[in-house]
Amino acid sequence: MKNGILKVDKPSGPTSHDVVDQVRKLTLTKRVGHSGTLDPFATGLLLVGVGKATRVLDYLLHMEKTYEVVAKLGTITDTFDRTGKIVEKHLCSVDERSIREALNSFVGEYDQVPPMYSSKKYNGTRLYKLARAGKIITMPPKRVKIHLIDILKIDIPYVHFVTVVSEGTYIRALCRDFGMKLGCGAIAYELRRTRIGNFSVKGAIDVYKTDHLEDHDFISLEEITNPLFPTVKITKEAMKSVLNGQPVTVDQMESFDEFGKKELVRVVGPAGKFISIAMSERKSTYIPTIKRLGRQEVILRPKKVFS
Repeated sequence: MKNGILKVDKPSGPTSHDVVDQVRKLTLTKRVGHSGTLDPFATGLLLVGVGKATRVLDYLLHMEKTYEVVAKLGTITDTFDRTGKIVEKHLCSVDERSIREALNSFVGEYDQVPPMYSSKKYNGTRLYKLARAGKIITMPPKRVKIHLIDILKIDIPYVHFVTVVSEGTYIRALCRDFGMKLGCGAIAYELRRTRIGNFSVKGAIDVYKTDHLEDHDFISLEEITNPLFPTVKITKEAMKSVLNGQPVTVDQMESFDEFGKKELVRVVGPAGKFISIAMSERKSTYIPTIKRLGRQEVILRPKKVFS
């Protein structure tokens, strides 16, 4: 069975779950999941985990994301994108300077109310299911961060821009709030995700245009975890105990990157094979002192083990 992360370039139309089902068919395995939902109308990068790699998907959710966006001014829909029912239309008589000032005002942190049509849950039920049933729930705002907005072109009623945002930011809601600030409304008309953390859509695969996947199409667990966590290399003798879920003591460490207390680290064997994600009990700066005093303290406790 294949294990690894697949970079998928999702086309417009399928849901993120549809993409997972397609990868299941191509890999002949049920153990498939994705990190970071993309709306059906949106395109771009979706990270799909296969086999053991599904166990690291949670750690990919917290990375910054980059989007190419086209907002359409003067229209408001119930979904805040072009697929929804139009509920209001307005003449948007604003100049380019006002548009730039309004959009750039969102750079930084702000409290964003999630769209009603979203996969967020309320009392265990997806919001979009409640919305389709006619039950409108106003969710509390969530603090999000817009790291960057780069306006590429203004061709009223369309505004083309690139944005880099924190985890949990809804671009449809950003377009909604941008339109509200202008006083004429706006929707997300086009949306493409081009980057998740260090992973670019460049080289990603359209799984609807291939009938098989090769081993080289997958990013290994070693590659996917390396940029995410500090690395600790343990001795050959310690590998067996770690694979059985036992903690790592100071004498079992061969080398290590700098890490803090209660920080996640990746544990590798002497040959560099990734075997565990662990939580640190001590700062790495204390390790020389612990060794000098001859104390056999526990430094790491495994959270997830990959045999």
